[in-house]
Amino acid sequence: MRIALAIVAALIAVPVLIGLVGGLESTGGGEVAVIRDGGPLDDNKVRQVIDPGSGLTWTGLWSSVHLYPAQQRFYTITADAKRATTLGVDVVTVPSSDGVNLGIEGTLYFTLTRDHEALKKFDDRYGTRTFRAQDDSSLYPWDGDDGWSAFFGQAVRPVIDNSLRGQIGAMRCAELVPSCSLLAGPGLKPQDSNATIAKVQDAVNASLARDLPATLGGDFLTGLRFTLVKVTLPAEVQKAVDGSLAASAAVSEAQARVAQARAEADANKARQDGYDKCPACAEIDKLKSLPQGITVYAPGNPQSVVVPSR
Repeated sequence: MRIALAIVAALIAVPVLIGLVGGLESTGGGEVAVIRDGGPLDDNKVRQVIDPGSGLTWTGLWSSVHLYPAQQRFYTITADAKRATTLGVDVVTVPSSDGVNLGIEGTLYFTLTRDHEALKKFDDRYGTRTFRAQDDSSLYPWDGDDGWSAFFGQAVRPVIDNSLRGQIGAMRCAELVPSCSLLAGPGLKPQDSNATIAKVQDAVNASLARDLPATLGGDFLTGLRFTLVKVTLPAEVQKAVDGSLAASAAVSEAQARVAQARAEADANKARQDGYDKCPACAEIDKLKSLPQGITVYAPGNPQSVVVPSR
């Protein structure tokens, strides 16, 4: 009987001790924790939020801990497929109003909210479901960097792409990339793209500040700031532009040579006209052009100029 009671007591004590030890949690400086009840007699609601850099905190028995990034994050957009990775660097191309697929180079900076009530709402909406990662696995947003990237790619990136498409799709290629005017015919002159890019950047920031909270269902991402670095042409279009620039350079070089030859001919004609009017001036110029060290000079004799050898 004593042995049976001891076994029962041990079976009860071990889970309790495990629960007690597991009920203490702490966070690092770059993470915030959302705690959900998970005991056999509890519901599954959010219990509390633990701020970054906390000490050991009691979270209750068998509670689940959802760790989210608390530091500033950034999402990079590139037109170079070689730079694309599975963790926050994506290739984005957007068509202009005249049908040129433009590559986008830029970065979105943001931070997950630190407001406790907003974090609880965020965990209710997104922390209790999985998102498809690039390797076809299903991950929660709190499953490390891969999980956060899976959530971001499915829930946030479509809003960013839509904003870029709306703003850049309203522009002609030459307004964003001046060299694109070389392919648009003689009627379109190159334009300064800096002001246009700044205008697009401001419009994208305003659009994201409005559309992301509406799409996600709350102000979960704060400090939103998109920086548009540049807009690039597709490789084949850039090759055509480079060819056009090379041809224009060759034409300009040929025109410069023609102008130089014409100027030299005009100068020679003017010089000869001067000599015709002043034969003595021609002889004087001849004397000036003779090498140093002449010992004999007899005009009219091709062998008359003798230069002493060294």
